[in-house]
Amino acid sequence: MTINNKNRRQFLQHTAVGLAAAAFPGLALANKGQFKSHATRGFNPDVEMEITARQGYVPVLRGGPHTKVQKYYSKLLKGPKDTLQHLKSNYLGPIINYEKGQKVRIYFNNALSEPSIIHWHGLHVPQKSDGHPMYTIQPGEQFVYEFEVMNRAGTSFYHSHTHELTAEQVYKGLAGIITVTDDEEKKLDLPRGEYDIPFVLQDRIFNNRNQLQYLRGMHGRMSGFLGDTILVNGKPNVEFTVKSRAYRFRALNGSNSRIYKLGWGDGTPLTAIGTDAGLLEKPETRPYIMLAPGERIDLWLDFSGRSVGEKLVMYSLPYTGAMPPMIDRRKKSKGGSSRGMGDSMMGGMGMMGSGLAQGAKFPIASFKVTETVSDSPRLPKHLVNFERLSESDADNAHHPLPIAISMKPMRPMLNGKSYSIDRVFDFERVSLGSVKKIKIFHDHGMKKGEHGKDKGMAGGMMGGGMMMSMAHPIHLHGQQYQIISRKPGGMRLDEYATVKDGFIDSGWKDTVLVMPGEEIEIIKPFQDYKGFFLYHCHNLEHEDLGMMRQFYIY
Repeated sequence: MTINNKNRRQFLQHTAVGLAAAAFPGLALANKGQFKSHATRGFNPDVEMEITARQGYVPVLRGGPHTKVQKYYSKLLKGPKDTLQHLKSNYLGPIINYEKGQKVRIYFNNALSEPSIIHWHGLHVPQKSDGHPMYTIQPGEQFVYEFEVMNRAGTSFYHSHTHELTAEQVYKGLAGIITVTDDEEKKLDLPRGEYDIPFVLQDRIFNNRNQLQYLRGMHGRMSGFLGDTILVNGKPNVEFTVKSRAYRFRALNGSNSRIYKLGWGDGTPLTAIGTDAGLLEKPETRPYIMLAPGERIDLWLDFSGRSVGEKLVMYSLPYTGAMPPMIDRRKKSKGGSSRGMGDSMMGGMGMMGSGLAQGAKFPIASFKVTETVSDSPRLPKHLVNFERLSESDADNAHHPLPIAISMKPMRPMLNGKSYSIDRVFDFERVSLGSVKKIKIFHDHGMKKGEHGKDKGMAGGMMGGGMMMSMAHPIHLHGQQYQIISRKPGGMRLDEYATVKDGFIDSGWKDTVLVMPGEEIEIIKPFQDYKGFFLYHCHNLEHEDLGMMRQFYIY
């Protein structure tokens, strides 16, 4: 008897959820109608909308046929009229604008020919509204999300989160940006309206008929997808026309696996006012800013004093060390082209063409000054009051929870295991209301004791492990966290020097880039909601291959 992929996923989903219900009876996961979510009586939403995922055709490239995509089509049923900001002729879903404290209900309809579910990346919401794969719905079904917006002002996004289909569905278009505002932000003189602009970065490969081409083959998926066409807000070769004043650009890395090193072509530093889903306490300026898949950075771009006709170009600047050493060496020998990378490690299967290599230099977008104005806000010295967490806030300061990254051949894993919906380690069981210290580190070939204590580190790193080591953006669902330390490894430090000045670690985060050999310690609250909350690599190919696990908050 042959079981197709769709039926296999549905069977595994229901079977695993049944096992999870037996293991965690307090969650009552196996209640009848679990996958048929309905609106809750007594929940009175301030915002109500309908989102439908379905196939569509949009003009991505100039000339030739429209591109076949998967797209979120949305309709506002209740709430402020500016809640949804539709992007014309675009595969990206509409910008969703929330205010802190709003109650939200969303009817999600799956009009695709395959399973799907939406994750609200960066929003602090209940388990049932978080887009956990256990809630994946089949074609023709509807899922109802209900939650209160608890986040402070900042930038988040939403995207498909169907296990084993996340990477391809996001690649085909199932993503969009979210903004949240609050009273504290409204008191600030920040750029608003036409001066508050999305900056969604993605890379793609198109064939000669303007159709998207995606990875095929395990070797390519192990490295992650890298395209040869850079898109900004769903369009190639973007030029922004700007006035001689300050703007807020909400940068989101919506790529599957590409890591950007944002910087101006003329060397002007970049100023950030916010990180993942939250404003910073005060602005921070860097010579460049690293932006990994899933990360967001709110940029303060000030064109004051620039002359009409002046043009600036933002690049992804060159860097090294994000890929395994054999790939980086091959890239250098080929002058930055990833064709050599594909030939050397993927047997030509992964890249389908000569995509831009990880760490190559390329232009992202240009900015042309078209008008001189005098009314520009000044960069605030102080942005928002900030609750700074420290080790003293954690109840496990001397025994951090581990997130151990490993890349065994064809098996990217966390804490030595691939994703399983019905399994949780003892240390992944976290009591509601606790604050935990977590250590994220590379564990290629090493043996670890309880809670990640090192045993035989040198042997593991000097053995085959480091040859598999690459950068991983680690995303934790649920509440944001703060970074308390970043320790580079004892190897590849010359390569680490090409990225180290681009990390902004002082704000609230939900995704952090972990470079090869690096160890990062974070403090994360587990408040408000019980249930299963995922943590995974946001290299989406790695996530689909099982580089994902979950905390069980009880």
